[in-house]
Amino acid sequence: MKDPAIRSNRIQCLFALIGASIVAVCVIIGVTMNLVTLYDENFDHMGIRTFCMFTVNSNIIAGLSMLLCLPYTVDGLRTGNYHLPDWVVVMMHITVSAVALTFLVSLFILAPVKGFYLIFSGSRFFLHGVCPVLSIVTFCCFINSHLVRFWEAALGLVPVLLYGIVYVIMVVFIGEEHGGWNDFYGFVTRVPFWVSLPVILIAATGTVLLLRLGHNACCLYRRKKDSELYKAAYGGEDLRKVIAEMARSQKREVKQKNPTVPVQMIGYMIENSGSDLEPDEGARIYFDEWMKA
Repeated sequence: MKDPAIRSNRIQCLFALIGASIVAVCVIIGVTMNLVTLYDENFDHMGIRTFCMFTVNSNIIAGLSMLLCLPYTVDGLRTGNYHLPDWVVVMMHITVSAVALTFLVSLFILAPVKGFYLIFSGSRFFLHGVCPVLSIVTFCCFINSHLVRFWEAALGLVPVLLYGIVYVIMVVFIGEEHGGWNDFYGFVTRVPFWVSLPVILIAATGTVLLLRLGHNACCLYRRKKDSELYKAAYGGEDLRKVIAEMARSQKREVKQKNPTVPVQMIGYMIENSGSDLEPDEGARIYFDEWMKA
């Protein structure tokens, strides 16, 4: 019988792998559809000009951040030790914040004005709908190895600020007649810039904070469920024997010479089982047993 902690870890890892893979594939499909569409009567920026759009750029960086987590999910499925580095989680928060803003603007501003079918059909079905929603769900529900701090969440404003600077330069300072961009979002000509700027910043800040709230809430819920699982599985057990057996079974299953010690998992097991075992001793037991097996 497989260890319940490793089984739970692998299930979470599998869903993260599936979600991240679908997002990456859908981004490729959506962007490719824009690139091969040279003319669209409803949208000017097709072909190579599609890279002017915040929608496209936000989806691309979200897709790239999902690709970042794929090696860790594949390794997690193989070893039963799924854990993302903190910097990957922070990077995903930054990029998913950008694509979440795209989704909210599409849903609450563009769709009511231009029509839901127009905004969520063709390539926009992927870039305005599928990719943002799946990115949010994957990040909040299956990327649970790090609680995003407030200052880390603030980094989610970086894509919006960088794009805003480029947009102002291309629209205001260079202008369409000199090779720049037309004001396709209407932030300068349709609405006074002193109005659009604070509205965008407020919307972006709200999106960043809501995403952090949702992610951290899901992360804490996941830790609570893991705690209940560990208490039920290991309460009253001799954790030294449990960890030793885990190492032996994993070596038989994974069939690799170099051990990958699940330090975080062992720490959770000790924390929620009432054992007097120290985490570093638990890690040594796992390592020694792996080498002897």
